Amino acid sequence: MGLGAVYLRFRQKFGHGLRVAWYRDVVRPRILETPPVSGLLDDRCEIHAFTSQQDWLNLIWGLKSFYTFSGRHYRLCIHEDGSLDNVAFNHLATQFPDARVISRTEADQLVFEKLKDYPRTLAFRKTNLLAPKITDFIAYLQSDRMLVFDSDILFFGEPTVLLQRIESDDYRLNTFNSDFDSAYTIDPAKTEGLVKFRILPCFNSGLGLANRNSIRYDWLEEFLALPGITEGHFWRIEQTLYALCSSRYGTEPLPDEYKLYLQKGIGGRPFRHYVGAIRHLMYQEGICNLYKTGFLSSA
Repeated sequence: MGLGAVYLRFRQKFGHGLRVAWYRDVVRPRILETPPVSGLLDDRCEIHAFTSQQDWLNLIWGLKSFYTFSGRHYRLCIHEDGSLDNVAFNHLATQFPDARVISRTEADQLVFEKLKDYPRTLAFRKTNLLAPKITDFIAYLQSDRMLVFDSDILFFGEPTVLLQRIESDDYRLNTFNSDFDSAYTIDPAKTEGLVKFRILPCFNSGLGLANRNSIRYDWLEEFLALPGITEGHFWRIEQTLYALCSSRYGTEPLPDEYKLYLQKGIGGRPFRHYVGAIRHLMYQEGICNLYKTGFLSSA
């Protein structure tokens, strides 16, 4: 291995400091020593999560922190992007024995068939890495309500408002955490004239409640015909589609305590979404906080 490769590996491992490396590489795997989460039979809502070889361990932290602080036992379905090896797949199945863990190969067979009459959506599913987060979630959903759950989120307390909205028979809207800006592949001001409804700004699809009837393949097919929607960052397309479907159906943001922000500090919030730009804080701050407060003993 050349000096350049050695330096690059060193930067990747220690670029954010020893503290980040310690919590990422030493403390983080200890979640696998905690007891499995069983009894996930509550069908009032079903959690759907999308993960990869890089993120599956973070997902276990996120799910176990949710189940611990919420006290709920919502059903769980985990989808993988095709990169998961057998070790990771087996860990997910062991940690959540009541969950469905869907391989990309299995999902391709089912979802391609469901999308055969929706050519734009099928093409999107075949070419966009994050497309399963919307197309496959609804294909496998077995509840009237779905909790969309990214692999880079952690909980530090009971998400009271989220739980109230999930479990209220009178609450009929979709509700997601807010972004600090609108990260869409379309211009809402120009698009609203085409779709004839207001597009909620600053929509983030990292965590949120979606009603079954709010995500429809015919709507996805329609929205994927909008000018420029498939251009730009690939991860923004899925988020834009969630924002469009939710805005047409009816949606509102979760309170500010769920909002995405890039500064350091948890500040008493029950939840935080550690997007790529601040992924190091998931270890330095988030897992560190949970570890020091005894989470591994109580999970």
